Amino acid sequence: MRQVESWREALAGLHARFASRFARSEPRGRALEYMAGLVAPLECKNGWSLAERAGEAHPIGMQRLLGEADWDADSVRDDVRDFVIESIGDKDAVLIGDDTGFLKKGVRSAGVQRQYSGTAGRTENCQIGTFLAYASRRGRALIDRELYLPKSWTDDRERCRAAGVPDEVPFATKIEHFQAMLQRALDAKVPFAWVTADEAYGQVKRVRSWLEQRAVAHVLATKVNDTVITTRGAEARVDALVAGLPRQAWKRVSAGAGAHGHRFYDWARMPIRIWWENGFGHWVLARRSLTDPTEIAYYVCYGPVGTRLRDLARVAGARWQVEECFQAAKNECGLDHYQVRRYDAWYRHITLSMAALAALTAIRAQELSKGAAILDKPA
Repeated sequence: MRQVESWREALAGLHARFASRFARSEPRGRALEYMAGLVAPLECKNGWSLAERAGEAHPIGMQRLLGEADWDADSVRDDVRDFVIESIGDKDAVLIGDDTGFLKKGVRSAGVQRQYSGTAGRTENCQIGTFLAYASRRGRALIDRELYLPKSWTDDRERCRAAGVPDEVPFATKIEHFQAMLQRALDAKVPFAWVTADEAYGQVKRVRSWLEQRAVAHVLATKVNDTVITTRGAEARVDALVAGLPRQAWKRVSAGAGAHGHRFYDWARMPIRIWWENGFGHWVLARRSLTDPTEIAYYVCYGPVGTRLRDLARVAGARWQVEECFQAAKNECGLDHYQVRRYDAWYRHITLSMAALAALTAIRAQELSKGAAILDKPA
């Protein structure tokens, strides 16, 4: 009973922070019931099941919460982000960008088309959401989101209007979403030390330049044939630079703890560029598999000159925490259980799911700080 009350108190506490964002009492109260349903052990967390759990005879109220109700999902997103920072904030935290797919049928859901989904590992009919995760020693959670609209959508404004996409929403790449979410975090003075992302983002040189212009330290994965400027001012491929490193340059370092203990790899780095700016330097970082030495991942890094190899390895390893956020949000908070088609309804559901995840993250952080076991979810 105490455990159940703890979960409810956490959800209610977070809900109270953004209750004023709702113009009327009915959607305000329903938002709390919606979040409670998202963390409940329901097989399918759609409008019908959430309404039934809340004691409602039909799903109209839940559907109206995501549709016609008067509330600003972006303001709630900001409240959720601030709550996450208060719960697990740390000056050494890492911001992580990534995207995930939501498999869908039909052609009317905003942004849906046949496109590659990393979630499915193949091209599927789906929507793609880009996200920003916050990871610290105390936990991890999602703090921002954007729905990717392919050009097949933004070039067809009638189709967009039918799905509730405002006329002023232009085409934007996932890279532009990533930068926009990072800029919001910077504007909100979110405490963090590093940014990381996989090679879909890291291989884009303008992203690295954008971060450097803002003095944001980063460890970004990149493709094997990416080119950088060496300390001699020449252009070279990252794999060629790493191939020339001596054997003693490689050090066995943990990339952080995983489900089965610490994840050890052999790591090496070498400085690049011929200049150092404001106490910051640049490196190429390589991660080599212990079981298959031919399996090497590459990163381009920018950070304080005193940064150690193990620091870069830790940040590179932190990228997997966004995958853990996706898994937890989908399995525990119904992130992918929605049945909405409209653009604004997608943002509202995703935001409330992120809020539910933030509440669970806060509880786990509190329990871990007490040295207690993580609470089981309530029935």
